Amino acid sequence: RTIGDRIGEAKASGNLGNTLKILGQFDEAVVCCQRHLDISQEQGDKVGEARALYNIGNVYHAKGKHLSWNMTQDPGYLPQEVKETLQKASEYYERNLSLVKELGDRAAQGRAYGNLGNTQYLLGNFSEAIAFHKERLAIAKEFGDKAAERRAYSNLGNAHIFLGRFDISAEYYKKTLQLSRQLKDQAVEAQACYSLGNTYTLLQDYERAIEYHLKHLVIAQELGDR
Repeated sequence: RTIGDRIGEAKASGNLGNTLKILGQFDEAVVCCQRHLDISQEQGDKVGEARALYNIGNVYHAKGKHLSWNMTQDPGYLPQEVKETLQKASEYYERNLSLVKELGDRAAQGRAYGNLGNTQYLLGNFSEAIAFHKERLAIAKEFGDKAAERRAYSNLGNAHIFLGRFDISAEYYKKTLQLSRQLKDQAVEAQACYSLGNTYTLLQDYERAIEYHLKHLVIAQELGDR
């Protein structure tokens, strides 16, 4: 501010916002991220503007998740405050998405699609969540980003469960399992086995359910995860 560096001030405000978000000070975080947004728009800095929109989306997303942690309901059954917070997150992600499309930034589009899928899932809009996660999946494949691809499969599996499409969920969870083995991520592999066990229980294929739950058990024991 002293040397009149507006872009520097914008970036510093954005960094403050992200730090406050991690500290759980969501309202203060929004103020700082909004300042990042305002200065970026004033300076015609499209990249900064896109980043600020994404960051504000992240703050509302984190706040929504934080508010809903104390509740055990399924996605979609949310108190008004949580719903409004997640809808705000979604709006900022949408604005970010249209701007990064304009900028031709595919990696940023992937991140926006993933987060839109997650917020729509929490809001109980499962069909919309699926559409966004499919877009995320396509971009992850485009970049050869195996970790993002794995997350997309997992999220697609979760959303199909709530639409009662258990057979489709099982296929997505199998792809999650396959990739978690490729990535040598045992915790995620265990999680995929657990999801498959539950899905086969829903499909009333109990033999297979047992098989996957046993695999989950073995990895949990290997990892010493009580």
